[in-house]
Amino acid sequence: MLIGYARVSTNEQHLDLQRDALIKAGVAAKDIYTDKVTGVTSERPGLQAALSHLREGDTFIVWRLDRLGRSLKHLLETVTSLKEHSVAFKSLTENIDTSTATGNLVFQIFGALAEFERNLITERTIAGLALQRHLIHSLATPVLEVGVTDPSWLTSDALRASRALRPLPPRRMAAPFGASSEARVPDSCGGES
Repeated sequence: MLIGYARVSTNEQHLDLQRDALIKAGVAAKDIYTDKVTGVTSERPGLQAALSHLREGDTFIVWRLDRLGRSLKHLLETVTSLKEHSVAFKSLTENIDTSTATGNLVFQIFGALAEFERNLITERTIAGLALQRHLIHSLATPVLEVGVTDPSWLTSDALRASRALRPLPPRRMAAPFGASSEARVPDSCGGES
């Protein structure tokens, strides 16, 4: 049996294009489940109903991959779950069909790319944290020399704020305005006379 799923993100969008493509692919109109919610919304009653109607040997069909998964991770989890229940998955736009060797290979490549991306994110996070520790240590040293004994308050936001509060040399303050650093502020503005 073929079970179809279609989703649009807003009420202004229409399901007709997806529904027509699913029917053309052989899904009976009564076996198409739909949602009108954003992809990041975890509660999708149409998707849950479609998944609950699937049986071993069925094929679950979507118009496009992004209609099914909230993220690549969610998509991979969903299709893996389908495979574990002996349900094939088919995406019409991307021409992926996990009931074929080629479709299964393509989907496995997606999985490998997702894992690669997660590993890169982990490596970048570790490198970023190491850099942050180094910067905080090197920037905190002068502060410690003037008597601050507990650097735990020293965050990147605190460092940015302290740099912003540091007065600029008079020449650097005057230059953007085309003024001399020797200029005086008139009495009416609270300056010297």
